[in-house]
Amino acid sequence: MKKGILEKFFSAPAEILEKGVEIGHDLKKDIEQERPVKAAASYWKILGPGLTTGAADDDPSGIATYSQMGAFRGFNLIWLSLFSFPLMGVIQEMCARIGLTTGVGLATNIKRHFSKRLLYFCTVLLLFANVFNIGADLGAMAKGTQLIFPRIDFTFLVVFFVIASLVLQIFISYKKYSKYLKYLALVLFAYVFSAFSVAINWGDVFRHLVIPTISVSKDEIILICAAFGTTISPYLFFWQTAQEVEEQILKGEKTEEQRRALNTSKDIYDMRVDVWSGMLLSNLIMFFIIATCAATLFANGITNIGTAADAALALKPFAGDFAFTLFAIGIVGVGLLAIPILAGSASYALSETFNWKTGLYRKLKQATSFYGVIIIAMLLGMILNFIGLDPIKTLIYSAVFNGIISPVILFFIVKISASEEIMGEYKNKRTANIIGWFSVVLLFVVSLSTIIFLFV
Repeated sequence: MKKGILEKFFSAPAEILEKGVEIGHDLKKDIEQERPVKAAASYWKILGPGLTTGAADDDPSGIATYSQMGAFRGFNLIWLSLFSFPLMGVIQEMCARIGLTTGVGLATNIKRHFSKRLLYFCTVLLLFANVFNIGADLGAMAKGTQLIFPRIDFTFLVVFFVIASLVLQIFISYKKYSKYLKYLALVLFAYVFSAFSVAINWGDVFRHLVIPTISVSKDEIILICAAFGTTISPYLFFWQTAQEVEEQILKGEKTEEQRRALNTSKDIYDMRVDVWSGMLLSNLIMFFIIATCAATLFANGITNIGTAADAALALKPFAGDFAFTLFAIGIVGVGLLAIPILAGSASYALSETFNWKTGLYRKLKQATSFYGVIIIAMLLGMILNFIGLDPIKTLIYSAVFNGIISPVILFFIVKISASEEIMGEYKNKRTANIIGWFSVVLLFVVSLSTIIFLFV
């Protein structure tokens, strides 16, 4: 039956739209068949716990530390972003490999093979360290939001971010939640864009990157210690291991025996790509933040930054509204990524230590103690913002707690990952052992120095 003129008239828009959709589908298929696109899609699929762990390392407290490094010493300490990269990569790979190979989290492995009492002590300190860090990050996120929307109340923002973080962890399925974390990691590129929006002498930057410069003063040693404490932190160890186990469970490997038996060389390879990509991102962001603050703040005589929000505000007169806005957006975005990881890592550690049901893949009613730790950690972090404890002091307390436990936990990580009895064919190679033990000694010296310089 032929269409009448009126029917043809009204059919035309729909037919044009349908044709456009068909062309769009064909174009999508053609693009997906291109090798670079296929490679990029495969690479993005591999990324997961390593990417989010690396991104969480650049939390608002870390942003404040890197900003202060650039403001206080210019480009002189930018070499730390290169120096810390292989250390972070090797350590986090060990953590991930432990999770994949044993099928259980870090605390469970430590409890099985080493002192339970020492583990109890470390996990309790980890909870306190993470609570102080959560408190500082919540405050920074609220202040960062106020930089863009100054009329919104600080208290409202802190409470809002707490609720948003809890909803993400408790009421969103792990499959969706892990995807959100991956996309939130991309917020960090705001700091790359901000660096290229200001005038930077890149020749001077790369000279200081490859030729380390150290001035032996109390303030500089504290900054260096803070940099290592921020980049190599215990909460990352527990989170990385636990997330590898969660990813296995997501694939249907429900029991510990299944996870150990079904682990393959391809799984190890994919994990390494993921972990090293995440650590590269983490250190790149550290590099760009130091470079931006050195080229703007240090160059204009502003040498003291207290918080990430202070850094964004100080940038505005010298770097312009674009860099200022990117800095502020980055604080909020990466805070939404890091705060759930801080609370979650403490919960994994405590729940495994005391044999509670654990895992974000479980429903709330299936793991009440696990989610209870997350809720309490978030609420305590929130309260810190309302009792007059300033952000600098909260970070000092966090640094002290981390300083006590970091070398101990790292010692266990190297011992476990080097053990043929525990790890089998996936035990550490010689290079990993050398870097691992060097990191243990370095972290011990850094932690001891931090405590001495802060309190002596």
